[in-house]
Amino acid sequence: MRYISTRGQAPERDFTGVLLAGLAEDGGLYVPASWPHFGPDALRAMRGLPYPDLAATILQPFVGDCLSPDVLLRLCHEAYSGFGHPAICPLLQLDHDLWVQELFHGPTLAFKDMAMQLLGRLFDHVLGQSGQRVTIVGATSGDTGSAAIEACRDRANIDIVILHPRGRTSEVQRRQMTTVLSPNVTNIAVDGSFDDCQDLVKAMFADPTFRTEMRLSAVNSINWARVAAQIPYYIAAGLALGAPDRELSFAVPTGNFGNVLAAWAASKLGLPVARLVVGANRNDILARFLAANDMSARPVEPSLSPSMDIQVSSNFERLLFELLGRDAAATAATMTTFRATGTMPVPDDAWRQATTLFTGASLDDAATIAEMRHWHTRALYLADPHTAVGLAAARANIRPGTPMVTMATAAPAKFPDAVIEATGTRPPLPPRLADLYERPERMLHAPNELGEIQALVRAAARRN
Repeated sequence: MRYISTRGQAPERDFTGVLLAGLAEDGGLYVPASWPHFGPDALRAMRGLPYPDLAATILQPFVGDCLSPDVLLRLCHEAYSGFGHPAICPLLQLDHDLWVQELFHGPTLAFKDMAMQLLGRLFDHVLGQSGQRVTIVGATSGDTGSAAIEACRDRANIDIVILHPRGRTSEVQRRQMTTVLSPNVTNIAVDGSFDDCQDLVKAMFADPTFRTEMRLSAVNSINWARVAAQIPYYIAAGLALGAPDRELSFAVPTGNFGNVLAAWAASKLGLPVARLVVGANRNDILARFLAANDMSARPVEPSLSPSMDIQVSSNFERLLFELLGRDAAATAATMTTFRATGTMPVPDDAWRQATTLFTGASLDDAATIAEMRHWHTRALYLADPHTAVGLAAARANIRPGTPMVTMATAAPAKFPDAVIEATGTRPPLPPRLADLYERPERMLHAPNELGEIQALVRAAARRN
């Protein structure tokens, strides 16, 4: 399997090269040069596989010759061995055609663990074989950071530096990052939004001298391996609900577009997907695009679902590349215009192509609380604010007879204030996190200034 950049000016790489590179040198994102495909018989043969075995089967074509099937299977089993539910990502039925797939049973109580626990082991294996060391830098709107830190803490060949927007995550989200005191972990609270943090990460990758000096790598969903590791749970849900002999739809609470892009990738692999519903909060750029081809950035507004407080969804570039017929020059020009003007000029025919599969919906905070209250009253189900956005989007787009699966992306215990407001119930933290509020924190504060951030990253890497 070979990978190419969406902007066409970076070298082709194999899976290991893409894993370690993260962002392409031309500022683009790596995608498969060609998409693998599983026919109906191959999908049927996967029914009943334990989740780690299914994940290894789905990922093997993306990995190619870089890892043997035995090694990949071992890493998948290790990655999911610490999850708190034996099914790893269980399905729960809420209504006749409506299901939730709970993706939050990993160590940090968020869907990011589904990919990060494997990614950390992939890095460790590849770096251990080559004797290299990397500095991972990442931006988080709440959940990516804690999942990445948990996956990379105390690993011999990795330093990890995570940027988060100061004061714009929940307290649980922040503490899950800042209470990890491992020497290879650095947290930086940046004065700004998630988009600012993401721009700082991209700017560090765009600085060739700094990138080489620090041997930068990424665990954000700009790294193709992150997206690939999220595809298996969509196929797991599909197989459980009758695929490939039955279509199904997914509703995905969406911020950086990586999770819903993995659902789209599952459809490319052969999963029969009828509809992909993009759930947004008041930061509704994706919903506006799907409704009226309005991809125009506005200031980020804090909400009850902070992991979705994003206006520049990095992974949309991968879909744009496909919508433009894999025209790298057109993709690069479109992204350059978007960064310069805040408005993305997507051709109408490409937009119409997107709307054949994707649709969008957005919720403000009041509607999010109402949705959380609805499901607690109707089904005794506690949903976090992000999952509630997905459930409302799902309900608005159910087609009778077609299963609709909402991705439950975070445990309600990560957002106790919103859950209490909606339901009057305080969701408990699991025993392993029961003392989270008593643990000491360690983090740095920094302005939204590239030079200062680079100095902090350099100091973190040199310390080890």
